Amino acid sequence: MLRTDLPKIITETLPGPKAKEIIERRAAATPKAIGCAYPVVIKRGEGAMIEDVDGNKFLDWIGGVGVLNIGFSQPEVVEAVKEQAENYFHGMFNVVTHEGYVALAEKLSAIAPVKGEEKKAFFANSGAEADENAVKVAKAYTKRPNIIVFSGAFHGRTLLTMSMTSKKAYAVGMGPFPEGIYRAQFPYYYRNPEGMPQEAAVDYYMKSITDVFEQCAPADTIAAIVVEPLQGEGGFIPAPIEWIKAVREICDKHGIMLVADEVQSGFCRTGRMFASEYWMEAGVQPDIIATAKSIAGGVPLSAIIARAEIMDAPAPGTIGGTFCGNALACAAGLKVIEIMERDHLAERSVEIGKKVTARYEAMKEKYECVGDVRGLGGMIGIEFVTDKASKTPDAPLTAAVIQECVKNGLMVEGAGTYGNVIRFLAPLVMTDEQLECGLDIFEKAVAVCSTK
Repeated sequence: MLRTDLPKIITETLPGPKAKEIIERRAAATPKAIGCAYPVVIKRGEGAMIEDVDGNKFLDWIGGVGVLNIGFSQPEVVEAVKEQAENYFHGMFNVVTHEGYVALAEKLSAIAPVKGEEKKAFFANSGAEADENAVKVAKAYTKRPNIIVFSGAFHGRTLLTMSMTSKKAYAVGMGPFPEGIYRAQFPYYYRNPEGMPQEAAVDYYMKSITDVFEQCAPADTIAAIVVEPLQGEGGFIPAPIEWIKAVREICDKHGIMLVADEVQSGFCRTGRMFASEYWMEAGVQPDIIATAKSIAGGVPLSAIIARAEIMDAPAPGTIGGTFCGNALACAAGLKVIEIMERDHLAERSVEIGKKVTARYEAMKEKYECVGDVRGLGGMIGIEFVTDKASKTPDAPLTAAVIQECVKNGLMVEGAGTYGNVIRFLAPLVMTDEQLECGLDIFEKAVAVCSTK
């Protein structure tokens, strides 16, 4: 049964002959800019496993880039979507009401750790749309034009969100960009300025926010500060709690909305249903949460959640869209949350994270090329460097490790401002045997590539 199988490569080369043919067809039929990082053509997926068209089996630690926390083809989610499909596929929520949308909005409002007692939620289709709508809502509520984002941030590929995104490799040739987006420094403690004492870090990074007020846009023109609780594309860097407390304080002082971009970190990935629950446990809450990815087990859906007075600020017609809150997606979302709560996937994420972190930390002691290990729950990054003393990023080694892993049936993905981080985004339903097998493949890949 694929769901409990271990990785196994049966073809002499990757891609195999059938996959190679389809990948060649892909090259002829689709834009090069989309990219294709792995020699894999999926035939079916179950749990954390992929079987390709040639019969090769891969353990997937990418999970659709964080979409498959609940795994491929979860049977109960499949049945929920089938049941909804037998009634209707779609009813545009701007036109007719469907109960699935209402029920999912009620559920998210009940569990999301945003400030306020009365909360509301609405839906879009992608993470980028969620982030964009969060900004729209913040601007409507505050009546202000500007926002602050951070170094290392990734928020999407719409015109607004690629402008919010730090890495401009994602925006080549796409300007001019919208005005009113200002960037401060995200607290990347591993790469603090040389010689700076740790106790000075929060003040150092907070100064980059106040510098925006002084040099770019006054505080009373800032609608929102948008923060990933744990940066994804930026290199799996958790936002330090002491820094978040300071950001919350400055938001409260100046009437600025604190937006948590939980597109990748939501839905049990970090050991909580939402990563900002860690903030709440420390006495801090965001005003708005934007989330997506694992919300519906692979069906396109995203959500924006905030207290009622914020959500009711936008003018009629300024939010919503044809497919937003599609009936099939809402049915999937309701079932996904039910299963996550029932099967304690947040706790499972913590358990997996402890095992992966322990193994990575042991590798850090063993290999000169492992510079840092960090994360929350089952969302973990491992950073590769040429040597520990200089911390020089080693992107070529990172790429080599990724390719060595896939040759042996393990799919992992890179990240980081310097392309030298490998992220752990494995489905939380993988077996203990699959986890140990994957860790063995990963360490062997590091050993092989670091000695070449």
